[in-house]
Amino acid sequence: MSTVRAPHDRRDDIRNIAIIAHVDHGKTTLVDAVLRQTHVHRKIDDMGERIMDSMDQERERGITIRAKNASVIYNGVKINIVDTPGHADFGGEVERTLRMVDGVLLLIDAKEGPMPQTTFVLRKALALGHRAIVVINKIDRPDAMIDDVVNRTFDLFVHLGATDEQLDFPIVYTSALKGIASLDANKPGTAIAPLLDTVLEKIPAPAINADAPLQILVLALVQDSYKGKMGIGKIQSGSIARRQNVLVLGKDGVQLPGKVSDLAVYSGLERTDTEQAQAGEIVAVAGLDQVSIGDTIADAEQPLALPRVTIDEPTVQMTFSVNNSPFAGREGKYLTSRHLRERLFRELETNVSLRVSETDSADRFLVAGRGELHLGVLIEQMRREGYELQVSQPEVILHRDGGQVTEPYEELTIQVPETYQGAVIEEIGKRRGEMRHMKLVHSDVGPGDMHLEYYIPTRGIMGLKNILMAKTRGTIIMHHVFKAYEAAHEQDLLVTAHGSLCAFEDGTTTGYALFMVQERGELFLGPGVEVYRGMVVGENSRDEDLDVNVCKEKHLSNMRASGSDEALVLTPPREMTLEFALEYIRGDELVEVTPKNLRLRKRLLNPDDRRKAKKSGK
Repeated sequence: MSTVRAPHDRRDDIRNIAIIAHVDHGKTTLVDAVLRQTHVHRKIDDMGERIMDSMDQERERGITIRAKNASVIYNGVKINIVDTPGHADFGGEVERTLRMVDGVLLLIDAKEGPMPQTTFVLRKALALGHRAIVVINKIDRPDAMIDDVVNRTFDLFVHLGATDEQLDFPIVYTSALKGIASLDANKPGTAIAPLLDTVLEKIPAPAINADAPLQILVLALVQDSYKGKMGIGKIQSGSIARRQNVLVLGKDGVQLPGKVSDLAVYSGLERTDTEQAQAGEIVAVAGLDQVSIGDTIADAEQPLALPRVTIDEPTVQMTFSVNNSPFAGREGKYLTSRHLRERLFRELETNVSLRVSETDSADRFLVAGRGELHLGVLIEQMRREGYELQVSQPEVILHRDGGQVTEPYEELTIQVPETYQGAVIEEIGKRRGEMRHMKLVHSDVGPGDMHLEYYIPTRGIMGLKNILMAKTRGTIIMHHVFKAYEAAHEQDLLVTAHGSLCAFEDGTTTGYALFMVQERGELFLGPGVEVYRGMVVGENSRDEDLDVNVCKEKHLSNMRASGSDEALVLTPPREMTLEFALEYIRGDELVEVTPKNLRLRKRLLNPDDRRKAKKSGK
């Protein structure tokens, strides 16, 4: 039985807020400024930039992947802060986090204004009834357009159906990098205090039922080295204490008895043990090994469940399988289907947007996520942990509603120098992208940029980034976010086909052989690399596969010496990254992922088998 009691009180000594925004608008940098100026840690100045981005991949990619909690004390009030991801692929983290807080800081870049992910996160926040403080960040940029951005933000609130109360949002102007905030755009501040004052004044204190039975909705899980699995959530009603008996209310009415072995609250950047916590506080509860995201931790005598959190469904899927290449087992620590299965199902405990299903083969699993980056982060994390696996080409998930087939569509935003707009428009037109908006953004610094907005099928976005990067010489900025499912078109997208250069035999590449092959296309590896037959070593300049000998050596003869002659000049090979590999492969190719290497290969390694398969497929 799900019951939500109407709150009748508020706890004034706490504020719970989430920071939401489009990617790269400065969320984590703003949190840094708040943490530093409230002195949450005595060594805060030695912690570098983007303190909250603790994962290796977050620091390397410069993005937030997992939502994280921290807290500061300001004017006697504890402010619990949740830093959320800005990338659309990690929208599931944002969705569940918003259930934990009572208001949001909506960060918007003073030049770019509201972007696709801004719309996505704000829609979720407004639907939950949250009040928002609009933070116009990077006001010190020379090309900032503050008045225009404020007007577009108000229009966005209206477009999303905000209530009159939500439309009356306060605006704070900040430079997160400088750590300053002001309530007047023309009078820059000297500290971040005006932002914190606005939080205390405008964000409502948590509504609580202090005397009601315990209710905590678990919205995050964390693994502690000493305490085991800990469920994180806000106490909606009642109180909780160490050694207290509770019930975990799971899916389909399942009730699991448990006992709280440890209890922690957030203090600064760390979790601090406590004996007891009251309604309104965000806590981490240990001792409940079977707890999952969406479960309710309830009073053992009067168990009342809260509504489970609902997450948008995945849009992209791919197969993860055991590595069966000739080089399998050389570099990895975890190789078998049992290892792969355990790791994927363990990921489901914390990665709420992910779906994993078993197939008719014990060695292959179907994994679905919110986008290529979402799945790519998981693959990269697994390879760093010592896993070996093979992954297939990402595919969109089609829905069948009666007799109609629907596919996911996304809002695509592109900013590119005016010089390259023709190449971009042509390529997206081939992929059935429908232009919704086009604007020239003038710049005092140099030539202007074109701002383009499209409505495009998700499968039209796959492989698009690498192609546009090449056509615009790396100057393009693109973002996309899922919008809706629309009727699928039967005709294939006019995506540029490519042919691969495949190794003809097992061996080690030589400079001589690569010199002879490089005129056929672009190579992915240099000399002295071990290869096997059927491994993809480059991209053919024609749209057909070609088997090439990259291991051929230059032999001594009576006409020439084996090591003299003219110097061989090799074109540097294309750097192989996971993102490039996932976008490059087609349906008959796989990416072999090991802790030390990424390799592209054909599903069928034998050229004769590939030819037979091609004939039978016609």
